[in-house]
Amino acid sequence: MDDSVYVGNAGKDAALDRGWILGHFKDVDDPRHCAAVEIKWGVHPRGDERAQWVTGEERTAVLVLVSGRFHVRLPGRVVVLEQQGDYVVWGHGVDHSWFAEEESVVLTVRWPSIPGYAS
Repeated sequence: MDDSVYVGNAGKDAALDRGWILGHFKDVDDPRHCAAVEIKWGVHPRGDERAQWVTGEERTAVLVLVSGRFHVRLPGRVVVLEQQGDYVVWGHGVDHSWFAEEESVVLTVRWPSIPGYAS
């Protein structure tokens, strides 16, 4: 078996680490350990909402809708993702929050993977 290869299921693996399947927070000997990028498979029931806004963001992120209807709240606007593949990108310094209007699955990629941040 090659220790530099990991095969998994995003839905199952995501349940083990608040949705995050790749990033600095994985064990250093795990192929999913990465300081460059973080990946999250987010499964959100209808009405799920981020408890508070993320402020002072030091990373860039892209959030892609896999299924459902999902709102990304940004300063001065709300982006509604409603068709599979709809996405939004925000950069360094952009505060954000989110709300799942319907049961939703979203794939989030953010970079770099910075220790000390809560997911």
